[in-house]
Amino acid sequence: QVQLVESGGGLVQPGGSLRLSCAASGFTLDYYAIGWFRQAPGKEREGVSCISSSDGDTYYADSVKGRFTISRDNAKKMVYLQMNSLKPEDTAVYYCARDPTPWRACRVVVGLYDYWGQGTQVTVSS
Repeated sequence: QVQLVESGGGLVQPGGSLRLSCAASGFTLDYYAIGWFRQAPGKEREGVSCISSSDGDTYYADSVKGRFTISRDNAKKMVYLQMNSLKPEDTAVYYCARDPTPWRACRVVVGLYDYWGQGTQVTVSS
């Protein structure tokens, strides 16, 4: 069955870096866009970044542009989110998710995605 498993979260000081990983199984990763989302306590889930399947086009929310980088390794069935210059406001549970439509250009719209991972906590604090 389709599964997405996030890892790499943790506690980091402001200005630090983390690399999140999303391991995909049960489907051909090459065909699908993957998105990263986050949810802070008391807030709605929001889109952070996504990467398309065919051409690898990427999208970033304004709040993370220039600091975060999304990438994918289809051979390893992995999607990554490199997060640099982290800020306290980046604290949240981070999720990866799959767009259900093959070959579609990615968009970070929460309701668009069908399968979600369990999330990984990222805490930015001194």
